[in-house]
Amino acid sequence: MASVARSFFRIASQTAPKSSCSSTLRTATIFNARRALARQTFQPSSRRGYASGSSGASSTTPYILGILGLAGAGGAYFYFNNGGLAQLKEGSSGESRGVFTPSKDDYQKVYNLIASRLEEKDDYDDGSYGPVIVRLAWHCSGTYDKDTNTGGSNGATMRFAPEGDHGANAGLKAARDFLEPVKQQFPWITFSDLWTLAGVCAIQEMQGPVVPWRPGRTDRDVTMCTPDGRLPDGAKEQSHLRAIFGRMGFDDREIVALSGAHALGRCHTDRSGFEGPWSFSPTVVSNDYYRLLLGEKWNFRKWDGPKQYQDVATKSLMMLPTDMALIKDKEFRKHVERYAKDDQAFFSEFRDVLVKLLELGVPFKSKPEDRMTLKPTTSE
Repeated sequence: MASVARSFFRIASQTAPKSSCSSTLRTATIFNARRALARQTFQPSSRRGYASGSSGASSTTPYILGILGLAGAGGAYFYFNNGGLAQLKEGSSGESRGVFTPSKDDYQKVYNLIASRLEEKDDYDDGSYGPVIVRLAWHCSGTYDKDTNTGGSNGATMRFAPEGDHGANAGLKAARDFLEPVKQQFPWITFSDLWTLAGVCAIQEMQGPVVPWRPGRTDRDVTMCTPDGRLPDGAKEQSHLRAIFGRMGFDDREIVALSGAHALGRCHTDRSGFEGPWSFSPTVVSNDYYRLLLGEKWNFRKWDGPKQYQDVATKSLMMLPTDMALIKDKEFRKHVERYAKDDQAFFSEFRDVLVKLLELGVPFKSKPEDRMTLKPTTSE
């Protein structure tokens, strides 16, 4: 085996390109080959899967074995570190059992576990973790910057303090913790895919539209955390909305469609500083957000907190300055009026813009037509 290693390294050194750029690649290639061949050299002789070779082998055999060793090492490195759609599975004694590529059925199992936990864990806020799961999927995706092609759902960098501690992400640890048992049961799925899939699951399980989804996101390290300030500030108005969403590549119609998610959940004083739900059914996806914006009378709430609006009739609902901007601005308002009148138009356009949001900046190897639709458990 030592002669195999020497032969291979001699060939690699002689045949690798000489440019300064490829020098780094050549060094990495030889390093990975050394690691792979060293492991094979010191592997116990009881290793399975190899027969005794003939002593009369051709003189080219060492080169072939060396190349195969490098390919195996490269394949293992890719599958274990890429965080993508395939992983090497091992048998009970550690031998390679081939590549595991998750199928639609595998992702349906992940979906079903999330859905069952949403049903079982009904002690959060208004009786569901659904809204905070949607917020997690939205906030991990809404950091995208089209000009620098940074941020977005690819990476799940909210796992790390610099991003997880951003003010706009306050309270999302509850959502991340909720999904940890799912990750433990299905360790092959990346956090990036898990969080976005969970968002799709929450929307569907809360009676929203069926949202096409595809895997292919990778997890990244702390160095890829995005800077603070990329998510909307509820205390501001229309120019801020256009700046934030325009950075991601959304137009006025898409901004209003995405805002319909405010039919879900509520604000908390210990997170955003604001308080209260936007709708009377905060765990059901509907067009109520638009209907209430137009149909109720809203006044400033008299309290010690930040500026927010309160419905006159019941004093139990709230709207943020960014919400009210949607009916103050004539271009935004026309879409609010359309969605308030037609819930199917809202469902259709919300679905499409949510798909776009969850895929921003993701370097998929699959095509848009490869998206899958996962079956809601509420349809069973």
